[in-house]
Amino acid sequence: QVQLVESGGGLVQPGGSLRLSCAASGFTCSSYATSWYRQAPGKERELVAAITSITSTGGRANYADSVKGRFFIFRDNVKNTVSLQMNSLKPEDTAVYYCNAESRSYGANYWGKGTLVTVSS
Repeated sequence: QVQLVESGGGLVQPGGSLRLSCAASGFTCSSYATSWYRQAPGKERELVAAITSITSTGGRANYADSVKGRFFIFRDNVKNTVSLQMNSLKPEDTAVYYCNAESRSYGANYWGKGTLVTVSS
């Protein structure tokens, strides 16, 4: 069964750090472009960070301007997970964070159910 399960969300103070993890099952996530999106209350879902498949450009990462230098996406090919390290968190980072895996070759696009991150003092 294909599944993406996010974990690691929670409440953190401004300036703090969190690491989100997304566990993939039923497929090999390194063969997919994997991404983290977020959706804040009343706003559209936006792309935060993405990492290409190892079969594409060898796992190149890209980031939204708003998180560059603070967030880092990385994949563990042994554990079949993709993680998002979030540093120097700001209140505007508060959102539900979703994991996504997509492959045009396989015609597949998978989403997790999301994990809530709240940045507040």
